[in-house]
Amino acid sequence: MDPSAPRAVTALALIGVAGCGKTTVASLVAQQLGWMFVEGDDLHPQANVRKMRSGIPLDDADRAGWLAALSATVATQMAQGRSVVFTCSALRQRYRQALRAELPDVRMVHLRIDIALARVRVGARRGHLFPASLVESQFAAWEPADGEPLVWVLDGTLAVPILVDAVVALIRSDAPSAH
Repeated sequence: MDPSAPRAVTALALIGVAGCGKTTVASLVAQQLGWMFVEGDDLHPQANVRKMRSGIPLDDADRAGWLAALSATVATQMAQGRSVVFTCSALRQRYRQALRAELPDVRMVHLRIDIALARVRVGARRGHLFPASLVESQFAAWEPADGEPLVWVLDGTLAVPILVDAVVALIRSDAPSAH
């Protein structure tokens, strides 16, 4: 492909349960690709934040407005010619479908980890809106993304630089639509 050719605008979602590394990997991928980074947690309405900080899991109704706001934010950036890497737990297939309805060509990378590691990682975070007590609810809600279109599954236990390189390689190999 001609490196001087204009690149298609692309959206990439890092998905998975709390503690899988979405924010860390997504921010580094965005930096490496020169794309915009959107932290999905920053778009939760205050009611959702209060629930999570209180140890109450979000339900479908809580997530609906958040997913709409996240999709709209990413779509606005893309309409302005920016490719975007964003984070979203996207726990259920219908949440991923809602994202695809607004962002039809969104690519997703699921960082897969087990519940024990999620508990450790979330328990080690300080000041985050999501307490370790909610980890089980994320695994209870998770619906596998294996086999869904435009979803790559990576081992979230790999070192961050390896994950970043793998995600960047996946995006770059997804030509011509991602470049």
